Amino acid sequence: MAQNKSAGVKETSTTSLREAIKQWEDNNNIKISDVEEVKLVGLYPPLEKLDQHMQTLSHVQKLSLSTNVIEKLANFNNFRNLRVLSLGRNNIKSLSGLEAVGETLEQLWISHNLIEKLKGISALKELRVLYISCNLVKDWAEFMKLAELPALVELNFVGNPLEEKMTAEGGWREEVLRRLVSVQKLDGLPLIREVSDDVFREPLPSGTDLDHNDDDSAPADPITAIHADAVGDDGN
Repeated sequence: MAQNKSAGVKETSTTSLREAIKQWEDNNNIKISDVEEVKLVGLYPPLEKLDQHMQTLSHVQKLSLSTNVIEKLANFNNFRNLRVLSLGRNNIKSLSGLEAVGETLEQLWISHNLIEKLKGISALKELRVLYISCNLVKDWAEFMKLAELPALVELNFVGNPLEEKMTAEGGWREEVLRRLVSVQKLDGLPLIREVSDDVFREPLPSGTDLDHNDDDSAPADPITAIHADAVGDDGN
């Protein structure tokens, strides 16, 4: 069974969020309230708790908290603009706490954690990109909660027990293709969906010239035109 070897390690000494914010401001010589993107990545000692000082960050559009020892998602109330959240390589076991950003969050990078259940993910109605590789999801019942995400187009699920089992047996990509109708890209590769035969059975309008193309410069299928951003698995 897959194990999360890369999740954050429990530390006896940690950095508080208040200390992390002050250190960021000292290092960048700017008030954190004046920027839209904040990275508190790989702190030493690491960050453990998302306490009430999260409200100092509630204005940001992109927040990176990867490579720490965060265990619980909390205090995202009043985050009205958050679009990208990076939480890779922590000790997170549950997605509970993200409901507050369900109306704005478009990308969630949460690989290399300890997540087995996907309860609460359905609140993320605007989520388009989900990187949740190397977690502990092991059955289709949990996986199918992703079908409640109407905007989801890109998914990375490598390294979860379910993916490893299905890949070994064969048919992983085919099953995802069948179960998640909105997803266009899986584990870094495009999902190509076949066009229904019914498309070709529809009668053509009278007088149609089959040898003429009104737009020879029409773009390729958008599904095959998607490319991965040059970023790591934690979104940084």
